[in-house]
Amino acid sequence: MSGYTIGLGCDRGAALQTVREAVQAALAAAGIGPEQVSAAASITLKQDEAALLALAHEHGWPLHFYPPDALAAVPVPHPSATVLRHTGTPSVSEAAALLAAGPDTPMTALVVEKHKHRGADGRHATVSIARKNT
Repeated sequence: MSGYTIGLGCDRGAALQTVREAVQAALAAAGIGPEQVSAAASITLKQDEAALLALAHEHGWPLHFYPPDALAAVPVPHPSATVLRHTGTPSVSEAAALLAAGPDTPMTALVVEKHKHRGADGRHATVSIARKNT
């Protein structure tokens, strides 16, 4: 049963290994396996981010991209002024996970809120996981 969606954010040019480690840690924290994930999502600014595209391809996850205004409309537990300044929305990973989970998915559906990871490349990745609104 594919009952979860993953929201992804990362520094521009983050290594695939950095994003992979962030996702593995978030999945472990939630006690779920990658086979239980039905989709991944991020912001339209990341449509060409090689690490996100490669990770979704590795797992066979469809990857959805949402514009900043759609992400900004989603209530999240950890909005960030820094993320807002750089992207036009106060949340990427949490809001993307919730949007991918289905319409009107509440923030209480987040099983992993904004897991942050800094990779060996010095870049950051952020992962959130939501239970699908089925």
